[in-house]
Amino acid sequence: MKFSLGPILYYWPKATVVTFYENAASSSADLIYLGETVCAKRKELLLDDYLNIAHMLREAGKQVVLSTMTLLESPADIRQLKRYCDNGDFLVEANDIGAVGLLAENRLPFVGGSALNCYNAQSLKFLLDQGMKRWVPTAEIGERWIKKLTQHPHISSVRNNYEIELFAFGQLPLAWSARCFTARSEQKPKDQCKACCINYPDGRKVNSQEGETIFVLNGIQTLSGNRYNLINEIVNLHDFIDIIRISPQSHDTLQWLDLFKKNQHGLAPQTLPNNDCNGYWHGEAGKDTSTVGTALLP
Repeated sequence: MKFSLGPILYYWPKATVVTFYENAASSSADLIYLGETVCAKRKELLLDDYLNIAHMLREAGKQVVLSTMTLLESPADIRQLKRYCDNGDFLVEANDIGAVGLLAENRLPFVGGSALNCYNAQSLKFLLDQGMKRWVPTAEIGERWIKKLTQHPHISSVRNNYEIELFAFGQLPLAWSARCFTARSEQKPKDQCKACCINYPDGRKVNSQEGETIFVLNGIQTLSGNRYNLINEIVNLHDFIDIIRISPQSHDTLQWLDLFKKNQHGLAPQTLPNNDCNGYWHGEAGKDTSTVGTALLP
C-alpha cells in the first residue's frame, strides 16, 4: 500500500504552499498531487510554479501528479486545462470530464479524480477505456459500494489494469458551485471577491442553529463539516485499495500521514477526535462516526 498527499484544496499564500511542499519532499508520502483544483481566481501559484515544485519533489523521489480544475467556467479555464494536459512530463489527475476528453484524444494515461462522480460499473468501464489508470472514488462511496463496482463482470477482468486511491483523511469535497459562498458570506459579489478565501486556511465553518458545524465553505467548494478519518479502517483495505490519500490541512498533515502508515497493519489505532467521521465508508450518514473500525483500540 502506498500513501499520497492530495492537492491543497484551500487558498494558501505562496510562501505557505512552498514551505508545505519543501517539508513534503522529506516526508513519508509516495505520491504528491499539485495544482489549483477549486477556483481559477486563485493566482498565488501559477502552473510554472507548480512545475518547479514538481521537479523538486521528483528529485526527492516522489511520484508527482498534476491535478486539474473541477469546474471550468471560461475559455481561459479551458486554455489552462490544455496546458496542464500538455505538460509533457507529469501524469495528470482529471477532475472534469473535459480533461478526460483532452487526455484521451492525446492517448495519455490519467488519474480519474473523485469529482468525476463515477457511481456505476458502466461509467467506470468508460473511464478505463479512455485511459484511466488510477481511480479516486467519489467521497460518499463506501466499502461495500467500491467492492460491488470492482467485482462487476464489466470490471473484474481488468482489475489489474488500474489502481484505486481512497480519500481517507480530510474534509470531504462534496460540491462545487458557480457561486462563491465564501465571498457571499463577506457580502462581496463573486467578481469582486478579492480572493477573500485566502483568509480561511481551513475554510469557513457553517454552523447550524444548534451550533453544530455542518459544512465548510472553501470558495466555490463546499466541504464536509466533520473531518473524514479512516485511520482505524486502513488495516482492512489492503486487498482492494492501492493508495491512501491524505488531504492537506493547515496543521499536522504530515504527522497524520505518519500515523496512517504506522497503523496500516493495525498496530497503532487511534481514538478519533470529536469532529472526525467515517460514516460514508460504513454506509451510514456521512457525518456519523462508526465504532466498527475501533475494535482494536486498547
